[in-house]
Amino acid sequence: MYSDKNLIYIFTILEAIEKISLYTQKFEDEEEFYHSESQLYFNAVVNLLIAIGEENKKIDQGIKDDYPFAWSNVSKMRDKMAHNYRGVSAYTVWDIVQNWLPQYKALLLEILPKVEDFQEALEDALNSQYYTHLEYLKK
Repeated sequence: MYSDKNLIYIFTILEAIEKISLYTQKFEDEEEFYHSESQLYFNAVVNLLIAIGEENKKIDQGIKDDYPFAWSNVSKMRDKMAHNYRGVSAYTVWDIVQNWLPQYKALLLEILPKVEDFQEALEDALNSQYYTHLEYLKK
């Protein structure tokens, strides 16, 4: 079992992934996504990807050691987006959303049941206003 302190990080990442899915589902490609509503959706998704990268840094190294994944790339993505905002391309963001986030989500869902007090913490999270898109985690 992994420490329950990881739950807040994983829940926050999963909530961000769900919001990104909502914000991008109506678009066909990165150009449409990027230009829609004066880049409103693009900017929201970039902000959520930065949050994902930050929370990723806080997940215990033991989890990262036990579950091979490009964990350091997630953190590097965050740093690049946060520090080189003008250099963030629509293509890169779209590629992350379409090809990388589903794998990351699947991995986190595999890890969740192995974290202490997962079900109890989930109930608390679902009662907050922040984690409104995690209902699917209830059994």
